[in-house]
Amino acid sequence: MQRASISPERISVALGLCIVMLATLPRYMAGGHETRQTLTLFALVVVSLATVVQWRLLAVEARRRLPQLCKRLVMMLLLGMIVMGGWHALFTQWISWQVLLSHGATLGVLLHALSLWWSGERQAG
Repeated sequence: MQRASISPERISVALGLCIVMLATLPRYMAGGHETRQTLTLFALVVVSLATVVQWRLLAVEARRRLPQLCKRLVMMLLLGMIVMGGWHALFTQWISWQVLLSHGATLGVLLHALSLWWSGERQAG
């Protein structure tokens, strides 16, 4: 069995996952979905703890790359918000800011993960 390597890229994606979980909480609060809200909070705690543990195990030189990856994550989150705002403006009736927030954050993290994968493929090839 191969051991998964700890990398700043994985940590940035885990931070993005935490942001997505936080972004879904207002949607669940507005919809009265207390069970989903509670499960999301538990998942947020678990992923946050795992991220902190991975960060502590990260080498010093790899930690130096993390701020740049977090900036990239923020840019992708903003891009996700813009794209989802345009999508909802063109193809759906206005739903709510809570749904826009959760959809935009989800798309942003997906774009971030795909961009990391794409740049890793380009460097390997």
